[in-house]
Amino acid sequence: MLKTLLFFNTLFLFCIAGIANAQSVSNYSGSKTIVFDSNVILPLNSLEKKMLTEVYGETLQKNVLDNSPRLRSLKNILRNRVEIISLPNYYKDYKLLSQIPLFNKYNSSLKREVFSKSTFNPLKYNFDFYAKQNQIFRIDHTDYYVVIKTQYQN
Repeated sequence: MLKTLLFFNTLFLFCIAGIANAQSVSNYSGSKTIVFDSNVILPLNSLEKKMLTEVYGETLQKNVLDNSPRLRSLKNILRNRVEIISLPNYYKDYKLLSQIPLFNKYNSSLKREVFSKSTFNPLKYNFDFYAKQNQIFRIDHTDYYVVIKTQYQN
């Protein structure tokens, strides 16, 4: 009787351990990792600071500069994840930049401007920067497209 009880207890423990291991493996296999390039460690340059100030206004210090994870994420967006590309004669049906609302939560006076590649501020727009896939938007009346790369990598 004691041997039977010991056998069933051991079998029960192996089953529990197997279930726990299977759950952790299945959860891990579908997960994605956020990868930051080493350049996010570098301090903000003057253009980046200007872009952040334009969007966050007087709340910049409190909402970004004093919040290391948010600052790192915004530097990653500006330095690594947003790309402006020119594709002449390529008029695929992508959502237009004019259809994206402004991100004016912190600065209600934000305005749309005529597009200039050198001064384009992607933070002004309410893009889904945390989507799980890359996104592409066409800049109205131009051959330019905004590509937002996902922050997730397998």
